[in-house]
Amino acid sequence: MNYNYRYRLKPTQDQRETLDYHRDTCRQLYNHALYRFNQIPESEGTVKQRVRKIRDELPDLKDWWDALTNIYSKVLQPTVMQIAKNINALGKLKQQGYNVGELRWKSPREFRSFTYNQSGFELDKKSGQTVLSLSKLADIPIELHRPLPDDATVKEVTLKKEKTGEWFAIFGIEMDTNPPAKPSLEDIDTDEMVGIDVGILKYAHDTDGTAVESLDLSDERERLEREQRKLSRKEYGSRNWENQRQKVAACHLQIKRKRRDFLHKLSAYYAREYELVAVEDLDTKEMLESPGNSRNTASAAWNTFTSMLEHKCEREGTHFVEVDPAGTTKECASCGVKTDKPLWVREHSCPACGFEADRDANAAWNILSRGLSQLGVGHSEETPVETALPTGTAVVPAKRVVEPGSPCLKERAKASE
Repeated sequence: MNYNYRYRLKPTQDQRETLDYHRDTCRQLYNHALYRFNQIPESEGTVKQRVRKIRDELPDLKDWWDALTNIYSKVLQPTVMQIAKNINALGKLKQQGYNVGELRWKSPREFRSFTYNQSGFELDKKSGQTVLSLSKLADIPIELHRPLPDDATVKEVTLKKEKTGEWFAIFGIEMDTNPPAKPSLEDIDTDEMVGIDVGILKYAHDTDGTAVESLDLSDERERLEREQRKLSRKEYGSRNWENQRQKVAACHLQIKRKRRDFLHKLSAYYAREYELVAVEDLDTKEMLESPGNSRNTASAAWNTFTSMLEHKCEREGTHFVEVDPAGTTKECASCGVKTDKPLWVREHSCPACGFEADRDANAAWNILSRGLSQLGVGHSEETPVETALPTGTAVVPAKRVVEPGSPCLKERAKASE
C-alpha cells in the first residue's frame, strides 16, 4: 500500500532562496511544456504520449536553457509529466458535471511544489541533526517527528511551500504489507456494523447511539475576519501587505489543520471499531450552490470525511458502502412509511407504527439498512432497527475527538450514560 508522510523543513535563509529558485525554474519549465503540449496535434497520440514526447526534449532544452542544468533531472521529468495528471484530473471533474476549461500557465504564487522522483534524496545525520540531502540543492534540516516505517520503500519526495512561507517534505512510501482480509459479510454481527448520518448540528450520528458534535471554529473564523480586514487596509504588493497576507494564510491553515485532524480521527475510529460502515453518498455540489447555509456545508467537508473513511476502511479491512441519501430522513426505519418533516423537527414519530427516535438516529438506521441491501446481506427477517434498537443517544463533544491520546468514542459514550 502507498502512504504519504509529511514533515516540516527548517531551511536557512540562503536555503529558502535556493528552494524558491528551484521552484520557480520548475514553474517556468511547466509553462513551457504546456505551451509545447498545445502545439502538438491530438492526432499524434494520447495525452500521455504527447507529454512523454515533450519530456524526451529535456536534453535538448538544457543546451540553450542554462537554468535547467542546475536542477536535478529527476525533478524536471515529473514537472513535465504533471501536465498529464492535471488533464486527467480535469477530465474526472468534467465527468462529475463540473464546467472545466483548459490548463493555464502557472503564476509564481500558484506553483508551490516540485518532486524528486526515485532518486536524488536521502535522510542523513549531520552536525547532530537530521537533514534531508537533496541533489543539486542543499542539506536541509528536517523535523522528523515520527520515523518512517522500517519496511517502507521511499518512492519520491515532494517539497511544498505553503502560503504561510513554511516548507514541508512529503515522502511517498510504498509498503509490502497487504491490508487485512475483510470478514465475510454473513459472519458480521449486528453490533459490528454501523450506519452514519452526517449533518450540521451533529456532525455524525450513528446507529450505535453516539452523536458527535460539529467542530467549533468560531474563534478561528473571528480571528480570520480581523486579519482579513487589516489586509484590506494595506497597500497591495507592499512589504506590510505581504506580511499581513501571511498572517491571513496562517489563519486559513490553522482552520484547515484543525478540521482535517478532526476528520482523520473520527474516520479512523469508525474504520477500526466496526467491520462494516455505511454512509450517505452526498452530492455536495448542489448544496454548495444553494443560497442558504452553504458556508456551514463547505465547512463540514462531508466528501473529505467519506474519502478518508473509505481509505481507512480499506487499510483496516473494513467493509465500506455508500448509499443513496434520498428519503433517509423521511422514511421510518421500522416500517418504511415516509413522513414529511420540516428541518426544525428533530424527532421522528411514525404515524403508522408509532416508532419514535431522534431524527438523525432514524436516518442512520435507514442508511445501514440500505447498505446491507446494497451488499445483498440479510441477517434476519426483521430489520436491523428491530433487532438492535439503541437505548439512547450519547453526545460526544468534538473537542474530545481532537484531543491527542483521548479514549475512543465508545468509552466516552458509556461514561456519559
